Amino acid sequence: MIQALPKLLTFNEFSEWYPNDGKRYELHKGVIVEMPPPTGSHEKVVAFLSRKLTVEFDRLNLPYGIPKTALVKTPTAESAYSPDVLLLNLDNLDNEPLFQKQSTVSQAASVPIVIEVVSTNWRDDYYNKFRDYEEMGIPEYWIADYAALGARKFIGNPKQPTIFVCELVDGEYQMTPFQGNTAISSPTFPQLNLTAQQIFDAAN
Repeated sequence: MIQALPKLLTFNEFSEWYPNDGKRYELHKGVIVEMPPPTGSHEKVVAFLSRKLTVEFDRLNLPYGIPKTALVKTPTAESAYSPDVLLLNLDNLDNEPLFQKQSTVSQAASVPIVIEVVSTNWRDDYYNKFRDYEEMGIPEYWIADYAALGARKFIGNPKQPTIFVCELVDGEYQMTPFQGNTAISSPTFPQLNLTAQQIFDAAN
């Protein structure tokens, strides 16, 4: 749902406008977008992935954390996204000028991994956010398409539930698909013990 506003907003205007109504909003090139209410399955996948990553960074004693709500601001376009799972490097937050007051990060050094769990607005995850996270230099981006909602050119014909791990290599994302019982390979967490099927099962 797109809010009808008279003009495109800057990020600061969006931040000042942001209501405390329990809903999630993003800024897409100056346009406010209300995120669709998540399904129960979507939220179970988000919770499962958050728990798995938390266990791993805790085991490795890394200065990471997953905030309940935070925004990722793009460096060029007036866009700000609210990822489903945002892994933060807490040691870099002192370098983030917007974090203390607006809970917003804009530097790749603050974001080891960002995850979007695909819902009805799947084009945002596969196209817009893919492009912007890549441009920001975020080293690892997961697209968790547990419900097989994406285009056939991504997840096959017939469509198959798929997890994509996008690794930044020479400034470009290299997409690796994972399906079924294939173990997921994470550059950030090489010893992560997780399969695509475990993520899909979490939705049930």
